[in-house]
Amino acid sequence: MSDYNRQFLFDAPAAQVQKPNFKQKMAKRTTFLTGTAAITLGALVGGAVGAGVGITAFTYYTRPAPVVVNNTQTVNWVTAAATIASPSVVTLSVAGARSAGNGSGVFLSADGYVLTNAHVVTLGGESSDPVVEVKTFDGRIYQAAIVGVDATNDLAVVKIETAASFTPIEFADSNSVNVGDSVVAIGAPLGLSNTVTNGIVSALNRTIQVASAEVPNNSDGFGGLQFFTGSGRAISLKVIQTDAAINPGNSGGALVNQNGQLVGINVAIASAGSSGQSGNIGVGFAIPSNTAKRIADEIIETGAASHGLLGAAVTDAADGQSTFTTGAEVRELTSGGAAEKAGLLVGDIVIALNGETITSASELTAAVRNEPAGATVTVTVIRDGKEIDLTAVLGNAADLEN
Repeated sequence: MSDYNRQFLFDAPAAQVQKPNFKQKMAKRTTFLTGTAAITLGALVGGAVGAGVGITAFTYYTRPAPVVVNNTQTVNWVTAAATIASPSVVTLSVAGARSAGNGSGVFLSADGYVLTNAHVVTLGGESSDPVVEVKTFDGRIYQAAIVGVDATNDLAVVKIETAASFTPIEFADSNSVNVGDSVVAIGAPLGLSNTVTNGIVSALNRTIQVASAEVPNNSDGFGGLQFFTGSGRAISLKVIQTDAAINPGNSGGALVNQNGQLVGINVAIASAGSSGQSGNIGVGFAIPSNTAKRIADEIIETGAASHGLLGAAVTDAADGQSTFTTGAEVRELTSGGAAEKAGLLVGDIVIALNGETITSASELTAAVRNEPAGATVTVTVIRDGKEIDLTAVLGNAADLEN
């Protein structure tokens, strides 16, 4: 038996050791986006690195170190951030009746809760009951069960049932992130587990429209999570934009700061190619950590997540003949809804929610859905040329489905 197999069997209970399923490997493969992590067998990391971040020298004896370090004299902040965060990042293998794919995720707790993208565990809307396997940074493999899926924010939680203990990711406050901050993406791009890339935060409070994880869309190979271009239901996501290299297979992985703390869950990329297969062009997106934590906590507690409802039909507002939108114009109010109760009127143009600029209908939708049901928000509108602040208590988006 090889050294790898001996260690694998030592670290994982026999019931958790999975043999390759060749039928699944023969199935159609769908590759998703995720962050990246780096691992190797045994490494010595030492010294203080970058922006006050330090790594205490240590050696792994029974498990591989998360990052290869050949020269401790040239260790930088990327090495430090990756070393801290990589043990919390996993690779997911998902197999349905007709297709299979892989993505990434992060540990939420020591007892095996894992956060990933909804489109990863649903295979882009193709499967509601897939087989999910989780591979840790050090090669251990476990089966996992889906706890809950939130298609609105493209997030999902799965749970490993084992006595083993894991390293949960540490969350940073995404409201404290600045444009220009250095970040590292960790995950399994193109199926290459434990990959690390770095870049900066390119933009904040960006809104993108993508195909819902509940609707099959196999045209681009990203489980529907490319820019929405046609069939199916679209969802609006409020995201962090980054130029850290993100590729198919990175979905659900970690975007971390210089301290190795989670600032976002990688979710989508922009593509210059019509097929959506051109890969990284320096425009990637991640769900902010504050949103991810709220959704994950609610899924773990109740099996589902709540979303705010404003109760207003809106369209893009433009200034004259300009092609640029300047807000979200209220076209219709739901009787007794949050918007009507707050005093919004048809014709009002919403330009901000809780002080964050709104320039389009999709931005307002994403901002409202980002809030939990029952949240109190400040809605800033332009009415008769004047700027007015109104206070609204959001309804529950689930009411639309009832």
